[in-house]
Amino acid sequence: MALKQVSSNKCFEGFQKVFEHDSAELKCKMKFGIYLPPKAETGKCPVLYWLSGLTCTEQNFITKAGFHQAAAEHGLIVVAPDTSPRGCNIEGEDESWDFGTGAGFYVDATEDPWKTNYRMYSYIKDELPKLINANFPTDPERMSIFGHSMGGHGALILALKNPGKYKSVSAFAPICNPIQCQWGKKALGGYLGSDVSKWEAYDATQLVKSCPDSHLDILIDQGKDDQFLSAGQLLPDNFIAACTERKIPVVFRLQQASCFHSPRLLGCCFGYDHSYFFIATFINDHIKHHAKYLNA
Repeated sequence: MALKQVSSNKCFEGFQKVFEHDSAELKCKMKFGIYLPPKAETGKCPVLYWLSGLTCTEQNFITKAGFHQAAAEHGLIVVAPDTSPRGCNIEGEDESWDFGTGAGFYVDATEDPWKTNYRMYSYIKDELPKLINANFPTDPERMSIFGHSMGGHGALILALKNPGKYKSVSAFAPICNPIQCQWGKKALGGYLGSDVSKWEAYDATQLVKSCPDSHLDILIDQGKDDQFLSAGQLLPDNFIAACTERKIPVVFRLQQASCFHSPRLLGCCFGYDHSYFFIATFINDHIKHHAKYLNA
């Protein structure tokens, strides 16, 4: 499959590149970012896939997360795909920020008119890794996945639905129980129809209840002052309870606000929210988490 290079930038002795290709799964042109560390010039490297959240493209992570130095040090190829098909000319695909364009939710749609193009689960699981492995110096046996918000949901379900495929998984502020939150109900209902039993196949809290892989070590970071946490969109407590019941190892870190008073500053409480400032603060911890399991 032909790749068209869109951009290339030297970064920490490696290269941050963006490519475009025709996706057979999604039946449209797709872009992905890929960071090639210095080690990729001399040998095969493990691959870490990042899945972004609602409204994002491949650009958000590669320009805002600040992951490049750690990825270079650990010799990790990092791939950041787009979050949905684009330009499919589906009626209504651009009407909402949380459904359609930029909001593929990492499912394979079964409902018209979405089912022809909106197959992000299969794209991430099968087509994209095959494309990456065929065109870059990867070690296909060493692959991990992580993501943010909707992408955290995507990372968790891909790891849980495919035991052994990914060496490790982590997430920032993931949507943990989408069948119970408004974002999830809108997306899963629109893409999969009204049968809630079909939604459970894309719900991390439901999936972990039957997950056979007790060796999957999960890391989750959640900002305490995340507005979507307080709005009931993320529901990490439900996921943690399910993991505890199944004895699935999970490290859940609720990152607290730091409160102090200063005459020079307006206000006194500064907490971690849902933004890329939060992600950039803890991204090195996640890179190290995956490097440990990828033997990088």
